[in-house]
Amino acid sequence: MSTSTAAVASAERTRGTVERKREMSPLAFIATIVGYAVLIGMAFGYIFPFVVQVATSFKTDGDAAGNPMSLIANPFTTAAYTRLFAFSDFPTWGFNSFLVTFFVTIGRVFFNSLAGYALARLRFPGRRVIFALLIAVMAVPAVVLLIPKFLVIKQLGIYDSYPGMVLPLLVDAAGVFIMKNFFESIPVSVEEQSRIDGANTFQTFWHVVLPMARPALMTIIILSFQGSWNELTHFIISTQDPELTTLTKGVAQLASGQLSQGTQYPLKLAAAALMTVPVAVVFFIFQRQIMNASAGAVKE
Repeated sequence: MSTSTAAVASAERTRGTVERKREMSPLAFIATIVGYAVLIGMAFGYIFPFVVQVATSFKTDGDAAGNPMSLIANPFTTAAYTRLFAFSDFPTWGFNSFLVTFFVTIGRVFFNSLAGYALARLRFPGRRVIFALLIAVMAVPAVVLLIPKFLVIKQLGIYDSYPGMVLPLLVDAAGVFIMKNFFESIPVSVEEQSRIDGANTFQTFWHVVLPMARPALMTIIILSFQGSWNELTHFIISTQDPELTTLTKGVAQLASGQLSQGTQYPLKLAAAALMTVPVAVVFFIFQRQIMNASAGAVKE
């Protein structure tokens, strides 16, 4: 009986869709086609530079300089990737970037969630002042904080070390702001049952509220991974040891001609293409989770 009902409902939806298409006026149809054409053009405009980057990484220096916009390498060669791994510290740069990005992402997810929940649910003196200061920090350009950050790192004795690269990035104001707003959207009644059962504040946060905040957590993961992976200015002021160089610093050195002279476009774009892959993978893995909502959390 349920199968036939579902079939009838599906037929009704299909009939309604066909009828709407029939009722679409020629002007609306043309507007739809133009809209899709504009979206496709915008998508092509965003994707084309990346395609040129990948194609150029397989060219020779002469071909890259003579035909920079060509999508066909003539001749095709992997010499840029060979030089990148054989004559530079690219593997070391990649290891440092992965290590720092992993700990920064985990730390931001945890500490941003804690701070966001405290500002959203706990009532303590100065809560509004702290939130106002948080908004003020978001309005301050990052470059203004570089010298104070350098002085603090030197004073704490963590300059030229992994703690100096990781600790100052463990919390960011934007992440706390996102988590606070999301926690405020969750009904307070969701937490009442756990408190009746004797759970304390942290247990309620960890076992009840945090699992419901998956969309916000996925957003924090993507933003934290992308931000720490592409971070440059902080690593410039926090490290000087070549063994602690990250991909962003290393590729910047390549762009300034670290490996011999010349434009070296294939070499530089090969490094840039490899840098792009982890961020793209993380985004495509977690992008669908961002759109999920915490519907059904409260049982009527």
